[in-house]
Amino acid sequence: MRKNQLQERMSKYTAPQEVKARGVYPYFREVESDQDTVVKMGGKDVLMFGSNSYLGLTNHPKLKEAAKKAVDKYGSGCAGSRFLNGTLDLHIELENKLAEFVQKDEAIVFSTGMQVNLGVLSSVVGRGDYIVSDNANHASIVDGTRLSFATTRKYRHNDMEDLEKVLQRIQKERSEKSVVLIVMDGVFSMEGDIAKLPQIVELAMKYDAQVMVDDAHGLGVLGDHGRGTADHFGLTPEVDLIMGTFSKSLATIGGFIAASSEVINYLKHTARSLIFSASIAPANAAAVIAALEIIKNEPERIEKLWDNTRHAKKLLDEIGLDTGHSETPIIPIYVRDVEKTFLFTKLLQDEGVFVNPVITPAVPPEDTLIRFSLMATHTFEQIEFAVGKIQQLADKLEIPRKEQV
Repeated sequence: MRKNQLQERMSKYTAPQEVKARGVYPYFREVESDQDTVVKMGGKDVLMFGSNSYLGLTNHPKLKEAAKKAVDKYGSGCAGSRFLNGTLDLHIELENKLAEFVQKDEAIVFSTGMQVNLGVLSSVVGRGDYIVSDNANHASIVDGTRLSFATTRKYRHNDMEDLEKVLQRIQKERSEKSVVLIVMDGVFSMEGDIAKLPQIVELAMKYDAQVMVDDAHGLGVLGDHGRGTADHFGLTPEVDLIMGTFSKSLATIGGFIAASSEVINYLKHTARSLIFSASIAPANAAAVIAALEIIKNEPERIEKLWDNTRHAKKLLDEIGLDTGHSETPIIPIYVRDVEKTFLFTKLLQDEGVFVNPVITPAVPPEDTLIRFSLMATHTFEQIEFAVGKIQQLADKLEIPRKEQV
């Protein structure tokens, strides 16, 4: 029998089995209900503090009704890519509303947020160009840079001195026609801090660079009516490309890029992850349109999200846990030990609190953490219960406090 080299190589990957054997495997946990502040897991109620549904819209009746009507009218899918047979009038309506929402000329919708960054970064810049990327950027940006023929340079996370040094070095190498694109998360998905966009824009103007913001975690959270990081700083005209996803505040799946008409025209005809991927389902498009209407008409949701964020941060600060530089509803609790991170996650779930463990490569090995994230629909009582359990188990596991770090 022929030797199966692939299977033999894969059989040596045993890290998940080893964690399962210790009873602390934290991934692919089954949820048996809708994604809300309380979910069913193993037949039990568990408080959900690991969701990206910042505005709590995944179970909103208007989104569900819009999705159902779209299925009735358009069916379950489009059976093709946007480039060929998969563009509906519903997609065009959504793109127009997205462009208006983030205040750019035009937008184009992709099947996922991951596909947006893969398609944009691999096509708008090429040989002789440069991508300058924050070291803590999301994996989709990292993979997009790998697909690009442009030269990629990284700068230390939110370190503006280091960014300027990188731009200075590029200035000595680049040609007159070189495009330099600085790309960063607007809100960093694990650390919860916000990009220093005013300084980034200032440096971009100084060194003749363009700016792209991945606002997956900023839309619905920052800015007027949740328009995102650029709006939060009053810098929308200075940001060349604004990327967003539908799987966070907008409560479904998909992604988009908004920019000038010239950029969108180029991407429509060159972005491979758009051209060679099926379009998002009608139900998804309709749900996003409904979510945008709710965000526009119910600004109190964002206010409640920030009330919850401030309350949770205050409680966590009072018990001395290290929450880093978080400024948003994403609150990291640093554990700085992989085994304890897994154990902390499991014990919290046993006590009825769902959080996410974050280890390398999402963060450096010395920065392992649990990610505690808020929704607008959480109550103060739910937050207080969860923080109480966190304090109890942090004491038991000897999780480092701020003064110990």
